[in-house]
Amino acid sequence: MSERVNVKKKTPAPGTPETGKTEAGKTETGTKPVEGAVSAAKSEAVLPSLGPVGMLRWAWTQLTSMRTALFLLLLLAVAAVPGSLFPQRPANPAVVTQYIKDHPDYGKVLDALQLYDVYSSAWFSAIYILLFISLIGCVVPRAIVHYKAMRSQPPRTPARLSRLPEYGTLVIPADAGIPASRAIDDAAALLKKRGYRVEVRDRDGARPSLGAERGFLREVGNLVFHTALIGVLVSVAAGGLFGYSGQRILVEGDTFVNTLVGYDQFTPGTNFQSSQLQPYSIQLDKFQITFDRESKGKFGQPIDFKADVTTKENPGAPAEHQVLKVNDPLNLGGTSVYLTGNGYAPVVTVRDAAGNVAMQGPVVAKLQGDNYYSSVVIKVPDAKPEQLAFAGFFLPTAFVTPEGVSFSGDPELFNPQLTLNSYYGDLGLDSGSPQNVFELDVKKLTPLNARNLPTKGIVLTPGATHTLPDGKGTISFDGVKRYVGVDIHHNPGQGYALFFALLAVAGLVTSLYVNRRRAWVRAGSHEDGRTMVEYGLLARGEDHRLAGEAAAVRAMLAAAWPLDEHTEATDDRPATDATEETASQPVPSAKADNDRADTALPGAGAEPASPNHPAEDATQPTAGSTESKKDQ
Repeated sequence: MSERVNVKKKTPAPGTPETGKTEAGKTETGTKPVEGAVSAAKSEAVLPSLGPVGMLRWAWTQLTSMRTALFLLLLLAVAAVPGSLFPQRPANPAVVTQYIKDHPDYGKVLDALQLYDVYSSAWFSAIYILLFISLIGCVVPRAIVHYKAMRSQPPRTPARLSRLPEYGTLVIPADAGIPASRAIDDAAALLKKRGYRVEVRDRDGARPSLGAERGFLREVGNLVFHTALIGVLVSVAAGGLFGYSGQRILVEGDTFVNTLVGYDQFTPGTNFQSSQLQPYSIQLDKFQITFDRESKGKFGQPIDFKADVTTKENPGAPAEHQVLKVNDPLNLGGTSVYLTGNGYAPVVTVRDAAGNVAMQGPVVAKLQGDNYYSSVVIKVPDAKPEQLAFAGFFLPTAFVTPEGVSFSGDPELFNPQLTLNSYYGDLGLDSGSPQNVFELDVKKLTPLNARNLPTKGIVLTPGATHTLPDGKGTISFDGVKRYVGVDIHHNPGQGYALFFALLAVAGLVTSLYVNRRRAWVRAGSHEDGRTMVEYGLLARGEDHRLAGEAAAVRAMLAAAWPLDEHTEATDDRPATDATEETASQPVPSAKADNDRADTALPGAGAEPASPNHPAEDATQPTAGSTESKKDQ
């Protein structure tokens, strides 16, 4: 808080004109040459250059200011917006490639600006690092200043407590036998019980006093909040550097091993090493879905998903049976395994023209519509002499409209049906180019079966076999299994980020609800033996509860002493003395406080203000403390 010193202005004697002014109040002509000389000196003045060191010091001051930290935090939020507007290469490189092809006019420009790799771009990292440095440079000096303030003594007692926003007086009768020193000791003990840090001054003097202070947790909470923000930044950065995520589809009976080749899709962190993968395994034993069979509006909707799995922490560990459900992930090897999708996988067997089994096993059907209507793509590159392919759809409960259109009437397997078109030719897999397993490019293939061909399409039910035209082979529908999609995440900073986020909330709440307050109590002995006590309170910043605190302090002091409640003014004392000696006196007005500031206690007005002893104000901090420099 700023320090103020009262300076009395000298009033000129009546009839004496002010120095430098005429009687009309206009500036004398003699000052014009002086003003001209000052203006000329200002125009000729040359500011010294900062130099490299001064420029660096200025840049560091600007970077570590709270205003810059808030600006960088806002800038970081704005910089993250393109990550949700444009496809990101780490999430799906194929989508980014297709986006650039679809937008040739500006697609490459966005790529040059790293808008497809926002969170690993140079400009996003620069903002992130600057915010990190700014917060550290802001928190550390403030922590040092606050530590020194906590170790320093409370501010010295102001000369005029009546100038404080909350002020009151108490009178202890002479027959109570409580001298001023004991009154101060009692007040110190009571304030300590309320959490104040107390220092007693001049205990054995004529006017002992004390200074008390509380609410240091406010700044501690503020520092904890900003420190926790740094912790959140570090935790998020650690997760991005050393974490990884991946996806895998598991059909009933399949086993996933946590290795790079075991993932269908894998997204590593910047500093990921394959040695971080723990070799645990997950086997999908059975997947069950519960459908709504009672509600008319939501009939057939899935209401529960349950995957029975067998897990091993490592190859030599014993098997453990667990249940994987939605929003209830498994925790294995430092990773979290989430259930994210499910569907049907028809089991088929494809034989080539020679009768050899070219492909056998479940084929994942991709959900496309209601009641688990799913698309199916089967690629058979091992068929001889020509490679084979099939594309169509799977219906768990097949129905056919009068127009001959098939659809799924229920998500359960009441009448499963597989409807396919067949093709032969070069699938393009031998070139090594990656392909989407759920899509089939038929431009270079020759159709064998289709609805618009004389051979018609292939319609299979479980156990049925269809022979392809021209002796190309056969395809059999052996049965149906269920599959699940799992998301596997490893984020080493996730737990720390949660901890620091909760710590930031706690620090913010503390800084909002804890108030920094100062209190002073001064006592003195009257000529008739009574003990006169005055107190005052002051808040650091806005504090709407300061009046309640003042009332609580007054009640606490009043309960500790037998007060003189019916003292009347006498003719041999000033009226102001009699007013202040009333024990139940309310908080006086500012004018009355200033009028009697020198008469509230005996000897209070005996020593006028002088250059050696200037009038001290209530807002004066501890002399020489770093806090006084901070508040100015």
